[in-house]
Amino acid sequence: MRVVITGAAGFIGSRFAELFLEQAERLDYDDIVILDALTYSGRLENLDTVLRDSRVSFVEGNILDGELTDDLLRGAHAVVHFAAESHVDRSITSAKPFYETNVLGTQQLLESARRGGVDRFVHVSTDEVYGTIAEGSWREDHILEPNSPYSSSKAGSDLAALAYHRTYGLGVMVTRCSNNYGPRQFPEKLIPLFVTNLSDGFKVPLYGDGLNVRDWLHVDDHCRGILLVLESGRLGDIYNIGGGTELTNRLLVQQLLELCASDESMVESVQDRLGHDRRYSVDCTKIRTELGYHPQVPFEQGLKETVQWYHENEAWWRPLKHPVS
Repeated sequence: MRVVITGAAGFIGSRFAELFLEQAERLDYDDIVILDALTYSGRLENLDTVLRDSRVSFVEGNILDGELTDDLLRGAHAVVHFAAESHVDRSITSAKPFYETNVLGTQQLLESARRGGVDRFVHVSTDEVYGTIAEGSWREDHILEPNSPYSSSKAGSDLAALAYHRTYGLGVMVTRCSNNYGPRQFPEKLIPLFVTNLSDGFKVPLYGDGLNVRDWLHVDDHCRGILLVLESGRLGDIYNIGGGTELTNRLLVQQLLELCASDESMVESVQDRLGHDRRYSVDCTKIRTELGYHPQVPFEQGLKETVQWYHENEAWWRPLKHPVS
């Protein structure tokens, strides 16, 4: 059977592709197609081990290209859809690409999947579509209250995916994850930005009072959750995937300072992000009870190993932070 994985040259998608290959024979997939536009955060280097597998083919292309997506999805059994613009700060500066890729691009994939007879379509989304929550945790049936161009574009793509299930019977499942971390994350995101800044002796920017709360999820646990949904999730359903470790940004920065042998003098308070959500927290009861999901990477261990990876792989991240003009 064929599976098409979009956006797999990025951080989460590339790790998913690696873990998927370990299970592909058991799941009866022998034709793995990776579709990626190789924009600024997608890198072929992330797929070094994946592309050595004879079952894998790589296609450089945009999910907005209907002729291309029709061709790739015709006769495919499954789609796992990671391709997205994903950085909140970039969406605040320039929102249009987020709506084009995340909403219109997803709709094009859904239409190609419908025409191509795809059986299972996993749409990978984010807990940011829920907005912000002062206490408690979001369940999957919570209303969507996104507060940034990025999160609103992802909410739009979620609704498009679910509409294709209800209207056309397409086998859509939506996953909504909490904040991911791990190796190969583009250094515009908090953890790799702070680690690489500290490696270069630069201060780290902390938004506002630093008391915004996030639930941290190791990329491996996220990908394991997606695999469970792909294999056994109920069509038309939504599954939250969380890590179970909620921290204020200030507490996270303190841990990073310790791991990088730095101190508070390296922290620079900066003006808060526009529309900055105060707290995220997902209820993972559904995926835990229905599919047996449990995060396996303890946060302290995962964070330590992630910091070590960036320290040992400067050749990977330095060109991304300091590109040659």
